[in-house]
Amino acid sequence: MTLWSPLVAEDYTNALRDHVRQHITPHAFVIDRDDIYPVDIVKELARSGLSTITLPEKYGGGGKGFSYGVTLLEEVGYGSASAAICLITIFQASTIMNLFGQASLKDRYLPLFRQGLLSSYALTEANHGSDIRSLDTKAVRDGDDWVLTGEKQFVTGGVAAELFVILAETDVGVSAFAVPGDAAGLHRYIGERSATFGLRNGPHVNVRLDGVRVPADHLIGVEGKGVRQAVTTLNYSRTLAAGVSLGIARAAFDGALKHAKERVAFDSKIVEFQGIQWYFAEMLTRIDAARLLVYRAADALTTGEEIARYGSEAKLMASTLATEVASRAVGICGVYGVTAESPFGRYLRDAKAYEVGGGSVEILKNTIGKHLTRDLV
Repeated sequence: MTLWSPLVAEDYTNALRDHVRQHITPHAFVIDRDDIYPVDIVKELARSGLSTITLPEKYGGGGKGFSYGVTLLEEVGYGSASAAICLITIFQASTIMNLFGQASLKDRYLPLFRQGLLSSYALTEANHGSDIRSLDTKAVRDGDDWVLTGEKQFVTGGVAAELFVILAETDVGVSAFAVPGDAAGLHRYIGERSATFGLRNGPHVNVRLDGVRVPADHLIGVEGKGVRQAVTTLNYSRTLAAGVSLGIARAAFDGALKHAKERVAFDSKIVEFQGIQWYFAEMLTRIDAARLLVYRAADALTTGEEIARYGSEAKLMASTLATEVASRAVGICGVYGVTAESPFGRYLRDAKAYEVGGGSVEILKNTIGKHLTRDLV
């Protein structure tokens, strides 16, 4: 299924698809099976200018709108959702710095993303989960430095990260900090329940901070406003996450359609059966509808219009759709669909995992509900 967004130049989409076809899709099975972070793949996407397309030109990016970012995540997600998840955490780190960081922090780190800087977003703690309004990780000012102490859990991409964005509580509230991965006193290790059944890009890690020092300008934005900054960044990344789910749905659809056109049963290609055609008609219609919503959400990122609403709607629709399409694709492909060698089990696991990761279905519904009730007294 070949589609373009009218908001994205066709030559960019074509270059991206060619890159995914040659350099990402052939490795998707091994990335998932061995649960590895594809360092070379991610760095090459950056060096080629594909994954930094939305960064400002002054920092080496492409200066394009967020529809280009959605196209990036959709196409990489089509080839390997695991590789796409690596890009999400990098996008989160670069976005929070670009939106809120001091000029000196931006000048220091944002150009490095074009060179392939690997980064991760460390929010979660054992005692707090999704509730980041108060944290056990603390930061105190000491002269020209901030000193961070505490531990983060279940950090996606942390196994390879060269830079972390870490939330820590100061005297005035939760704040965000940029912390180099090689900082003295920063230790990472693989904790319990660190591997997931989908979106496997290296086991999640725990990050322990034993008096880690960072310069004063590594405080991102305003002290005590870290929760608001983190939530704003998550609202951005949810739209990109919807792009990943859309890519998974398309990959499952295309794979099942190819199988249906080749598989003969009762002297006919199974795609000729009316019931099978109806399955594909329903899936195609819903994928097309989801794409319209996802790219509407991408446009909202560029215009600043109701970002939380459209991003939540896009991820809600795309993530649930991906699971349904992947499940249907397994059924259409029969025995082949459930073999370990076929990609359909990976599509189903990745799709279901992204109904939870990056904002669960329930959290998204709550966000949309708040939008509906925001004018109530």
